[in-house]
Amino acid sequence: MPRAGLAAAHFAAAKLGAAGMRPMGAAPGMAASVAPTSAADTPTRPVGDVAAGTVLALAGSGNNGGDAMVAATWLRRWGYRVQVVLFGDPDRLPSDARQALDGWRDASGPLLSDLPADPPAMVLDGLFGIGLNRPLDAAWQSRIDAVNAWGIPVLALDVPSGLDAAAGRPLGRPIWATWTLSFIASAPGLRQGVGPQVSGECHLDELGLNVADPASPSHAPTHAPATAPAPTPPDAASGDDAQAP
Repeated sequence: MPRAGLAAAHFAAAKLGAAGMRPMGAAPGMAASVAPTSAADTPTRPVGDVAAGTVLALAGSGNNGGDAMVAATWLRRWGYRVQVVLFGDPDRLPSDARQALDGWRDASGPLLSDLPADPPAMVLDGLFGIGLNRPLDAAWQSRIDAVNAWGIPVLALDVPSGLDAAAGRPLGRPIWATWTLSFIASAPGLRQGVGPQVSGECHLDELGLNVADPASPSHAPTHAPATAPAPTPPDAASGDDAQAP
């Protein structure tokens, strides 16, 4: 998990820098530092004093949420404004995700219990990852609809939330990702069903393991984009009264 979260932070920082969003300096009590080199292509660290927008990390109650919190912690270390929304009981998180939450708290990162009223500059989607296999209930669907309504860049970790990772079925109305960053191997659902519609530009980070991607016709280099159309709402969707995951 720490390596996946670090890779996600590098990727997000590169996209923020390309959009002209700059860090404001190190978080209070933390030294500004460039992260250790990961399997990801390390971006040039943005410099300058241009006001940065807020990055909002959406963390579910599993290890996908842990990855989002690790990424949020690194981005905060690099001086970005970051908030984390944790959907779940902190005392019931799996051990890796709990460690990620502890790291976020150690960084004095702001922890929210629900979506903020104002849209951020970018969202890190760590709600469900590859583990979702049941339709979204009304509460989850409302949150995802709100994120989609913001119309801002979204980096999905593993798969966009609301997408069946195995078959690309919509388990409701999925998040419309601008980019999807997979770790070690890509989920087949990114290239099946509505996957290409909601996944945006797909990237793979092997985390240094050099494992061939079974969802790709050939071995893809680290962070190589797969061809995918821009995210658009899928035609098919489950009802809002579906059972909770």
